Amino acid sequence: MSTAHPTAPKIAFIGAGSVVFTQGLLADLFAFDELKCAHIALHDIDAERLATAEAAARYIAAERGARPTVTAHAERRAALADADFVINIVQVGMGEATRTDFEVPARHGLRQTIGDTLGVGGIFRALRTFPLLKALGEDIAAVCPDAWLLNYTNPMAMNVQYLAEATGLTRVVGLCHSVYWTMQGLCELVGVPYEEVTYHAAGVNHQAWVLRWEHQGQDLYPRLDALVAEDEQLRRRVRVDMYRRLGHYPTETSEHSSEYVPWFLHHPGEIDRLRLPIGAYLDIVAENVAEYEKTRDALACGAPLTVEGTMEYAPQIIHSVVTGTPRTVYGNVPNRGLIDNLPARGAVEVPCLVDAAGVQPTRIGALPPQLAALNRTYLSTTDLVVRAATEDDPRHIRHAAMTDPATAAALPVEEIWRLCDDMVRAHADRLQPSLRAVLGT
Repeated sequence: MSTAHPTAPKIAFIGAGSVVFTQGLLADLFAFDELKCAHIALHDIDAERLATAEAAARYIAAERGARPTVTAHAERRAALADADFVINIVQVGMGEATRTDFEVPARHGLRQTIGDTLGVGGIFRALRTFPLLKALGEDIAAVCPDAWLLNYTNPMAMNVQYLAEATGLTRVVGLCHSVYWTMQGLCELVGVPYEEVTYHAAGVNHQAWVLRWEHQGQDLYPRLDALVAEDEQLRRRVRVDMYRRLGHYPTETSEHSSEYVPWFLHHPGEIDRLRLPIGAYLDIVAENVAEYEKTRDALACGAPLTVEGTMEYAPQIIHSVVTGTPRTVYGNVPNRGLIDNLPARGAVEVPCLVDAAGVQPTRIGALPPQLAALNRTYLSTTDLVVRAATEDDPRHIRHAAMTDPATAAALPVEEIWRLCDDMVRAHADRLQPSLRAVLGT
C-alpha cells in the first residue's frame, strides 16, 4: 500500500460528483474495520459536486466511526498520485448528453429504454467516454502504475475492451451489480435464502446467463419453471420470455435485455405485452439529479443523511486485496481464453477470485451455443465501436450501428447512416477529432 499502514490504502474516486453512487461505495468501504483509515481522494471537474462529495464523505465516515484521510482535487493527477485503487464512475456529458442519446434516435423512429450498453445510445456514450479513458490511462501509468482500475462507467464491455487495447493497462476490471441483484431476485422469487444457494453465471455485461443455480445440491430452475407456468404476469417480462426460449436466465433487467436483441422494441404489440417503458433512463436521470440536490441541500444545512451500504463489488475487492481475504465477485475482463466460443478481443463477465494477488478471472469453457450466438452479436458491435476509436475510422461507427440488433431491426440502412451523422453532429465536441466526420449515405 502507498501509506505507512499496510491496511490504509489510497483510493481515488474519478467522477466523485456522482454523489449518490459515491456515498454508497463509501458506506461499504467504511463498513470494513481495516479500511476505516483509508485515504479517500475525490476528483471531479464540477466544483459544486466535488464539494458535496467531500462533505458526504466526511459525514459518512463520522456515521461509520471511520477516520479516513479525505482530500478533494480539481486536478485529476493530484487525486491519482500514488493511489492503490482507482474507482471510475465518470459520466461524460451527464444528463444533457443522455437526453441527446434518446431524443435524436427517437426522431429517426428508434425506440430505446436505457441506452447505455448497446444501440445508438451505447455507441455514442462509449465514443464520448473513450477520450477520458485514454487520458485516465495515461495518468495512471504516470503516477500510480500499480493501481487497480475498478471501472463502473458504462458501456462496460466497450470501455473495458478500449482500456485493454488503447491504454496498455493490465490491472483493469469492470464492475456491475447485475449478477448479484439478479440472483437475489431469483432466490426471493422461489423462496430460498440467497446465502444458501450456489450459482455460476457467465457471458457479457448486461447479457450474462445463469448457468447453474442450486440449493442443497438441487437444481432450482424447475421451481422457477413452475412459477412461470402458473403466473401470467411473470411471463410478461422480457427476461422471462428469453429464459423460456433459451433455457438460461439473463442477468439484467427486462428493460436492458430488450435492447440487445431484435425481437421486441420494433414491435408495438411486444412493447405492450412485455410492458417495456420507452425512454425509462430519462426518468432515472431526473431521479438522480433530484437525489443529488437533496443530498447537497441536506449537507449544507446540517440535516441528517441516510447512510446505507450497497453491497457493491469495488469495496469487497479492495478489502480482499488489502487483507488477503478470499472472495468471489463477478468482473468484466478481456476474454483471453476464458470463454472458448466468444471473441478473444471482447470483454466478458465471469466469476473472479479476489485475494492479495488481485482479481483472477475464472475460465468458463464454452457457453451453450444459443447463448454464445447472442453474445457474439453483442461483442461484434462492441468491437466495431472500439475499432472506430483505435483505428480513427468513422465508418466503423456506422458499421457498429448496422450490426446492432435492435437498430438493424428498426431502421433501413440509409436511415441508420443518417442517424449516425446526426449523432456525430450532436456530440461532435465530445468525440475525438478523427470521428467527427459527417459521411452521408
